[in-house]
Formats: sequence, structure tokens, C-alpha cells
Amino acid sequence: MELPFYLNFKDFESHYYHNLEKWFEEYHNTSEIDYLKALADLYSPYLYYNFANDSIQADASIEIKDCFFPYHEKIGISFCTHCEKEGTSKKHLNHVFEFKHISMMEYAQHILDKINKYCSKTPHALEGSKNILDYINHYDIITAVEGVGYCISYNRHQKVLPFLKAYLPYYGQTVNMAVYRDFIFSVVDIAEYIDQKLKTVKAFEYSIYTHSRAEARCKVQMGRQFLTLCN
Repeated sequence: MELPFYLNFKDFESHYYHNLEKWFEEYHNTSEIDYLKALADLYSPYLYYNFANDSIQADASIEIKDCFFPYHEKIGISFCTHCEKEGTSKKHLNHVFEFKHISMMEYAQHILDKINKYCSKTPHALEGSKNILDYINHYDIITAVEGVGYCISYNRHQKVLPFLKAYLPYYGQTVNMAVYRDFIFSVVDIAEYIDQKLKTVKAFEYSIYTHSRAEARCKVQMGRQFLTLCN
């Protein structure tokens, strides 16, 4: 079952039990804990643990390669092997990239631009029942290299498909900033609702809070070990 992804807390809460019922209809040998674990996996990529507040906060961003031509050298910049592999001309071998974190709204707009560019060049692409969502996972569109700019990881793209399906418009050139802002305000409430349910069924060890805190502590520990090795 593909769980619906909600961009605001009101919709998530009002559909919780309906979706739980559908979950049980499809998965007979399961429990509400399994359902909640699936929800936690769905929303946790857009959250992080804040040590200062000991709480979960929104972090709707994605790491992406920003490719360009190497007219200068910088620390942390290396050759873009993706462009080397998929490029059809020697100029691709001159690309380098740096990793950047961009908001999911910017990422969604980038994907929307790619799809609209494809549709503008492809007759009948949006005719009949076809719309933008029919192309959000089209490999050739998503991974197309356009010389410079963002270089999409198709594997990483798979992880954010639920968000894109909920957020991208069926037709149009731009994403909705107000809807995105609502999601940023709502995703923490959604996480807290999931965690409270897990606490109620005595399975808080699967909560978004627990996993995010453990992951954050692991990153800090690894960072300290790295500094120790460097010194």
C-alpha cells in the first residue's frame, strides 16, 4: 500500500483512521505499530533533531550536485563522475561539482521545470488524462544533463517521490509557496502525532524523535572521531 503524503496536519489527522483501516485491509497479519513505523519512515526525511531544544524540527531539504565548469579550484569540489558517465561529449569531462543543500520547494521547482521543458518539446505530452505527475519519475527527464546546473541522483529522487506527488501541480509552471510554507509548519505536528501514537502503543523506540536523536548523536560522535584522527 502506498501511504498518502499530507502537506498539512489537518488533512493528516482527519485521514489517519481511514488510512489505517485500508492498511489492515491490505496487510492482514500486521498491527498499528507497523502502520506507524511506515508513517515515521515517510516523514522523518523532512525532520531533524535539535540538541539545543531537545526536540524535532523541520528540515525539508535535499543534498544535490551543482555542476559547473572548473575555471578555479576549491576545497570540497571534485570531478562530476555522473556527468562523465552520462555525457556524450568531451566537454562533460571538464565539469566539476559541489554538493549543496536546497529546499524541497526549490527541488520541486527544478523537477517541474524539467518536466515542462520536456512537455513543451513533446507533442501531446499533456493531452488526454496525462499531467505533470505522470512524468515525475521519468528516468530520461529527471537525469537529463543540461551542461551546467543541478545534477539529479535518480536513487535519491526515489526517496522524495511521495512529497513530489503531493506537492507538484497537475499543470502549470510554478509550485505553490503557500502550500510549502504550510507543510513546513505542519510536519513537526505530524511527527509529534505519530510519536504520541507510538508512545500510546508502547513502541516509542520506533518514534521519529528517538531515531532522529540517535542519528544526530551518531553524526556528532563520528565528527569527533574524525577530528581526533586528523589531530
